[in-house]
Amino acid sequence: QLHLVESGGGLVQPGGSLRLSCVASGFAAQIYTIGWFRQAPGKEREGVSCIRASDGSTTYTDSVKGRFTLSRDNAKNTVYLQMNSLKPEDTAVYYCAARPLVPPQQMCHSSAGVEYWGQGIQVTVSS
Repeated sequence: QLHLVESGGGLVQPGGSLRLSCVASGFAAQIYTIGWFRQAPGKEREGVSCIRASDGSTTYTDSVKGRFTLSRDNAKNTVYLQMNSLKPEDTAVYYCAARPLVPPQQMCHSSAGVEYWGQGIQVTVSS
């Protein structure tokens, strides 16, 4: 059993920055791949960025490459999504997610295999 708690969402102007945090707790948290998905109005949920806690390997969807950075602090059981140069198109509900023993690319490709979800936090980019 794994619990995911998100924080850091909010309202920001275009070009601004936010940092999302996801704290994972529970059995064998270190074996999980952790990721961020988002769902914008009228769109399907998509993988944004995923990281394997054990080795730090990371993947990003093309639309956020160069703007978002995913990192982890294993001592704190926390992953961070630093979002810079935010655009209105980034507006969405962002969900932290976890599944065990998969490469980040596999996890971010589809939400279907995700076993644990955070509650979701709103990110709004607007002037």
